[in-house]
Amino acid sequence: MPLLAPDNLGKRLKSAAIEREKIRQRERERLARGEKVSLRPTTKQYMRTVVERFNLSKWLGQEEARDKLIQAGYRGHAPYVTFLFFRMVTPIVCFIFAVFYLFFILKLQQPPLVKFGGCIVATYIGMQLPYLFLKNKISRRQLSIKRAFPDALDLLLICVESGMSIEAAFRRVSNEIGSQSVPLAEEFMLTTAELAYLQDRRQAYENLSKRVDLEGVRSVCVALQQSERYGTPLGQTLRVMAQENRDMRMSEAEKKAAALPPKLTVPMILFFLPVLFIVILGPAAIRVMAIHH
Repeated sequence: MPLLAPDNLGKRLKSAAIEREKIRQRERERLARGEKVSLRPTTKQYMRTVVERFNLSKWLGQEEARDKLIQAGYRGHAPYVTFLFFRMVTPIVCFIFAVFYLFFILKLQQPPLVKFGGCIVATYIGMQLPYLFLKNKISRRQLSIKRAFPDALDLLLICVESGMSIEAAFRRVSNEIGSQSVPLAEEFMLTTAELAYLQDRRQAYENLSKRVDLEGVRSVCVALQQSERYGTPLGQTLRVMAQENRDMRMSEAEKKAAALPPKLTVPMILFFLPVLFIVILGPAAIRVMAIHH
């Protein structure tokens, strides 16, 4: 299996290096032409036009959506504009598709009111699709962070006890932990930048807990804030937090393992037991039938 497993990390690093060189070459050409260079991701012009013309930020804008986008890894104003655009477009598309499918393709023997109710249900599903996409993205990102966070805390503890400052420790760990969890490396790098330029360093830890929204990360951030405020030893705090997160990860694995037998009960009854009865009683049934014949 190790021989057959592809080197995905090496391919990703190589593609990232190639893409970085392409971006550098493109930006050099734009600077040479005197064009205005923007480092922020920009949305498509038609999306921005639709959002501004229909004033979607007033009708569909929610502060909770901004927090969810940040937790999913989408930062800046451009993803928010894209989210508002799809919040308006997906219900309309689902409604048109449901009308076309229920009234023209599927020949249902139902009154038009029932068909129109199905179209309303499809519209509601279209309204929830952007949130479902964000929820799925957040859950996958949080799972990646949760799996790599205890190891990151161990590395952070080693860096702090070796004499590094907390900013240098976060920077070092973000470079090392990228092979296990790219989202966690991004969050640590952002925390390093915020520790460097924010006036209140505790705000950087609070922003980290808000962006990740995990119980283990939140407890570590609170411990780091208390260490920053009261001057408690940081090494002991990180050691205790690393052990707690490792125990939490182990308890979740044990919980999933304990929940496995009840989940296997129904598949065993439906698929395993009938085959077992056929194998055991099949020869006897064939012999009885042969005797009767």
